[in-house]
Amino acid sequence: MGPTQETSRDLAAMVIPQVGRLVASSDPWSPYRLLDAEGAKVAAVAAWFAELQAAGRSAATLRSYGMDLLRWFRFCWAAGVAWDQATRTEARDFSLWLAVADKPRRPHWRHPEETPSKAPAEGGQRYSASVRAHSETVLRAFYDFHCDAGSGPALNPFPLARSRGDRRANAHHNPMEPHRNERAGAYRAKVPTRIPRAVPDVAFNEIFARLPSHRDRALVAFYVSTGARASELLSVTVGGVSPERQLIAVVRKGTRAVQELPASTDAFVWLRLYQLEMDGLVPPGRRQPLWWTRRRPLRPLTYHGAHRMFERVNALAGLGATLHSLRHTAAYRMAEDPALPLTDVQFVLGHAQLSTTQIYLTPRKEDVIRRLLAHHAEATRRAAERVAPPPAPGYRPETLDVLFGTAPS
Repeated sequence: MGPTQETSRDLAAMVIPQVGRLVASSDPWSPYRLLDAEGAKVAAVAAWFAELQAAGRSAATLRSYGMDLLRWFRFCWAAGVAWDQATRTEARDFSLWLAVADKPRRPHWRHPEETPSKAPAEGGQRYSASVRAHSETVLRAFYDFHCDAGSGPALNPFPLARSRGDRRANAHHNPMEPHRNERAGAYRAKVPTRIPRAVPDVAFNEIFARLPSHRDRALVAFYVSTGARASELLSVTVGGVSPERQLIAVVRKGTRAVQELPASTDAFVWLRLYQLEMDGLVPPGRRQPLWWTRRRPLRPLTYHGAHRMFERVNALAGLGATLHSLRHTAAYRMAEDPALPLTDVQFVLGHAQLSTTQIYLTPRKEDVIRRLLAHHAEATRRAAERVAPPPAPGYRPETLDVLFGTAPS
């Protein structure tokens, strides 16, 4: 059936069983595996993951791509179509299903035996545009790999959108400017431009006051002063801390390179208090992790542990900030400093392109409203203080007041 033909598949009544899973392994040659309903490894995904690993992609990237592939394979299994026999019809139906269907309810990881409610989650119960766009990109790359290798369908079911007049890409490209991807996927969702959300100073002070331990205060102080990503700050070792230079060494998320980041004095004060508490409780050594759990047995702190800590504090404060919001807060604070060049902010944040850093120059809504209200108040004050010039000779002031309506009532 061609892509222009109507499909008889009833997407509204289609049920996608939550079969198969993406599992992590301790094998460095295969950190993540996609398993089917019978628990067997999906060879097509394993081959692509090996290709990505050879290209230098991290295990976190494999996990992210694996979740998109798991949704696609579940759809194919429910539709009764093998992955290597999928056509544009299945790709179109899957993209439509992602845009309309509710996200499945899964049991909580702490209580896997409980049956989740059938009611959709409050807010965000459907897949966001960014998730759908990411999924389309991953699946198109997955099929491009198998089409080139001859192990998949002859045509990619997730094709690129046709350009106007079927022109050559970058036909009128200015050689002085970088190349841009002018052709997106045919089923790629349009992602709205999002302004990064920074935590206002009042809200940040409320969050910081509710942090229960020196470890948490040190973590948040480093997050908001270095702008490091959540996983990057957790990669710091004992030997990567230089209080005398006010620097910490983190492992960058993408390049895996070690980079020193400057931090505030307060962050190192809280860190020293935390280290005094942990003295004799954690193994010594410069290569040991800097951050540990508070519950025994003590283990290195993971991203999910830090994320859960920040969620609890936000719930107590009645706020909706996320751990990643601290990175945005640090970026906004640095970008607002006129003495700090934007290229320095780019280096600290680890952005590959300066255009990514420039989004932090966009003013926040609350700051714009505050400044405009102050502007209107100042304009009103100046108008009230403005002294009217005396009338020209021959005119009576009381007559002009009556004429222009300025006479006192």
